[in-house]
Amino acid sequence: MRPPRLWAQIVALLNPGTLETPGIRCMGPRPRRDEGGRRGAHTVPRRVQRASDFLCGSGSQASGLTQGLDGPIVQAFRDMARRHGVWLSVGVHERGPTWSEDGRVYNSHLLLDEHGEVRAVYRKTHLFDVDLPGVVRLKESDYTLPGPCIAPPTATPIGMVGLGICYDVRFPEFSQRLRQSGAEVLTYPSAFTLTTGMAHWEPLLRARAIETQCYVVAAAQAGRHSTPRGSAPAPRVSFGHGVVVDPWGCVVAQCGHGNSLALAEVDTGLVRNVRSSMPVHEHRRHDLY
Repeated sequence: MRPPRLWAQIVALLNPGTLETPGIRCMGPRPRRDEGGRRGAHTVPRRVQRASDFLCGSGSQASGLTQGLDGPIVQAFRDMARRHGVWLSVGVHERGPTWSEDGRVYNSHLLLDEHGEVRAVYRKTHLFDVDLPGVVRLKESDYTLPGPCIAPPTATPIGMVGLGICYDVRFPEFSQRLRQSGAEVLTYPSAFTLTTGMAHWEPLLRARAIETQCYVVAAAQAGRHSTPRGSAPAPRVSFGHGVVVDPWGCVVAQCGHGNSLALAEVDTGLVRNVRSSMPVHEHRRHDLY
């Protein structure tokens, strides 16, 4: 009997600078149980879906909206995972240990199982500080705390999943550490700017897939973001184009620039075949670098 086909579902969506309707705006399209059947799956596919709580134009706005992991936003995602029987990969802002004094937050990535239980938490270690004159200036370190560690990969229905976030994709040492720890799938929920996304988004994701011989699953914020109601639109525009890349470096699913959804089969057998036919990991010269 052929083993069940397993799928990763990614979402590209525009999230507001408010918490007006977290149950709808934050979650994007609902997982649909008939998709796997239409694609010939033998069982209901498990999915890892990307979403986020909000994206603001300033650190003060983000700090004011941020909740703890026991707050209603995370609870809404937990309820969604349990209700639909799917795994969810969710990017959220999390209050840091000194939030009440300085308002600083973590940029966190949660992995929820089909029962709504939190199976892993990763707090972003590389903070995005960039100043491209006349184009974009962002300083995440003004209001965000760097995470203290890399989370070990987690066993899921689509394989061992390693958690990253956005800017982490620029650091190959990060993905190599996850690969060395057993990762078969790397995940990077992201909000690339339009400028950096057009030039770097797909090349970086494909490079990480080729180097580690892992699937790379990267959902993305998309479109122009707004500040709270009554404020002028923020200049921030996110690139979107969430993608799934296979371990050979081929893009096997891709979203657009607006709100959209894509679905890709994840085959851990392909991961094993690629690694056995070209055992790059075994050829690394640990005595030199």
